[in-house]
Amino acid sequence: MAQRKNAKGSGNSSSSGSGSSSTSAGSSGGSSSPGARRETKHGGHKNGRKGGPSGTSFFTWFMVIALLGVWTSVAVVWFDLVDYEEVLAKAKDFRYNLSEVLQGKLGIYDADGDGDFDVDDAKVLLGLKERSTSEPAVPPEEAEPHAEPEEQAPVEAEPQNIEDEAKEQIQSLLHEMVHAEHETEHSYHVEETVSQDYNQDMEEMMSEQENPDASEPVGEDERLHHDTDDVTYQVYEEQVYEPPENERIEVTEVTVPPEDNPVEVTQVTVEEVSISPVEEQQEVPPGTNRTTEDPEQKAKVKKKKPKLLNKFDKTIKAELDAAEKLRKRGKIEEAVNAFKELVRKYPQSPRARYGKAQCEDDLAEKRRSNEVLRGAIETYQEVASLPDVPADLLKLSLKRRSDRQQFLGHMRGSLLTLQRLVQLFPNDTSLKNDLGVGYLLIGDNDNAKKVYEEVLSVTPNDGFAKVHYGFILKAQNKIAESIPYLKEGIESGDPGTDDGRFYFHLGDAMQRVGNKEAYKWYELGHKRGHFASVWQRSLYNVNGLKAQPWWTPKETGYTELVKSLERNWKLIRDEGLAVMDKAKGLFLPEDENLREKGDWSQFTLWQQGRRNENACKGAPKTCTLLEKFPETTGCRRGQIKYSIMHPGTHVWPHTGPTNCRLRMHLGLVIPKEGCKIRCANETKTWEEGKVLIFDDSFEHEVWQDASSFRLIFIVDVWHPELTPQQRRSLPAI
Repeated sequence: MAQRKNAKGSGNSSSSGSGSSSTSAGSSGGSSSPGARRETKHGGHKNGRKGGPSGTSFFTWFMVIALLGVWTSVAVVWFDLVDYEEVLAKAKDFRYNLSEVLQGKLGIYDADGDGDFDVDDAKVLLGLKERSTSEPAVPPEEAEPHAEPEEQAPVEAEPQNIEDEAKEQIQSLLHEMVHAEHETEHSYHVEETVSQDYNQDMEEMMSEQENPDASEPVGEDERLHHDTDDVTYQVYEEQVYEPPENERIEVTEVTVPPEDNPVEVTQVTVEEVSISPVEEQQEVPPGTNRTTEDPEQKAKVKKKKPKLLNKFDKTIKAELDAAEKLRKRGKIEEAVNAFKELVRKYPQSPRARYGKAQCEDDLAEKRRSNEVLRGAIETYQEVASLPDVPADLLKLSLKRRSDRQQFLGHMRGSLLTLQRLVQLFPNDTSLKNDLGVGYLLIGDNDNAKKVYEEVLSVTPNDGFAKVHYGFILKAQNKIAESIPYLKEGIESGDPGTDDGRFYFHLGDAMQRVGNKEAYKWYELGHKRGHFASVWQRSLYNVNGLKAQPWWTPKETGYTELVKSLERNWKLIRDEGLAVMDKAKGLFLPEDENLREKGDWSQFTLWQQGRRNENACKGAPKTCTLLEKFPETTGCRRGQIKYSIMHPGTHVWPHTGPTNCRLRMHLGLVIPKEGCKIRCANETKTWEEGKVLIFDDSFEHEVWQDASSFRLIFIVDVWHPELTPQQRRSLPAI
């Protein structure tokens, strides 16, 4: 402190000196002023020169010194005399160390028993909040150490001065912190605008509040940009949440490991992630955070600060913080080793084991490794098995375990974890909501419905439960009943309700009952960033692709494919008709609840970029013809199929799931009148031997009011603006 006071004194002297110089220089401007006359009288000159042996003007000396300073700076930079990166690194380390020491000193003011000094403690000390009686304040000897000894070295020389300064300014500091709570976001404020099964990882937010390090955030977006050669990481999208479409999504069997699930096999939709390091156009899946212009949707949800440390963990908080700092700085391998060592030293420490699980979780993302992720899942389970685990930490561990199990496709294992959570915390309705999602993910709508009925019986205004209950009712074809639940759930603004899927299903339900408000909700969904437009309402999209309802062959660039289809349309027709005559069972009825009435069936040759060998035996020439065109046979977000529609059929207005494809319709058997298709606000009819091309991510509707059947050949192709890398890496739909 003495040095600081001396610095202030010298600063004042300097200021006074410069002030005198300024007065002197300024007085040279006019000789008639009293100051000028006095200066002349004492030996000065009217041109600003003072009397003296040098006879040099002040201005000249000023310019010489200024130029010397400039050229010295140039020399330092030019000859690289100073390592600026090292200076900045030292400054940053000093800031970290000073921050930790100050936190250690302020720890003696911990008033709410959570082991550190924060806004809640400030409120207690200012009398705005009563001290917690359930948890005693941490003794100074436990709160004092917050950094490793070697990190404290730069400031250990004057620890008493730091403490004195902290005490001198404590009241003003407390006052500032209390007011700052209403002006800035803290780590325990979180905005949740996605469904609870896709929400931001709460444990990351919690670890930030434990050991804040705002200078080097390692965010979720950052983690997603990795080289994806030989990717094995898998993402599993919820079958039940996908918008209805007239294609059945093929599923892959995934054997669930015994430790996760005693049940032998579960059916889930597999999507393998392969994200290019840099893409101008990136897919935006449903349920992600989106910007919104609606101020109501910008409201932040305040989270209660969790208690993650038990009594023992508070005594090793400095070691935990040091390891956590490595994780937050992105030094994952070092952090893993640090937490492993802590687990070895303190095997009964829940927080150390939880840190190890988090590091393994991060390392799995960095290496794109399912094996490492399985290890993290097991470590989260170990945390929950330890004695004296704080309730908040137990909840976080099991929730993250469930989330990671879902990510790997272990849906039933995840369901068991969620069931355990509900047993441990029976009064937490958010966990019951998660359990309902768990049932939906395995297609068990009946049990999911029971869960949401239970939630709504206790908390009838729970928006999350309402939108999911409405979704289930709509899936059961209880269209009119589903509308108020979907509508009120979205209007609640509760976390997890502002999701494009619910706007999609609400509008669709309203259209089916003739409610003209449907487009109002589509418009709102567009305004909130869920839909590209009122007409284009696909949910699995790549941004920036050209969007228009109808396309010409030239616009697509697939003119050779179109010519081949139109040249060989009779061959394609004849093979389709032969299949109809000989094996009617190969034409499967549309079962996505897209028909208001009528009879509509399909015979599929390719799906998700995979050839159906059995089907191609019925249409061998057609399949051979198509093999020449990878833009369609390799389109993993589309199908190639025959489609037959009988008289009296009406297909509800609907949209496809993605904007990554275009759809070609080749007319094979077309009645002269009564068949038409609308895409957006333009209606067209088919012609035999001619191809129509449209973007089925736009709303489209079909009528078949002829007196005989209509047969067409559907060929999906990649959107022409997708890059080769995107075509290889986008997950199949």
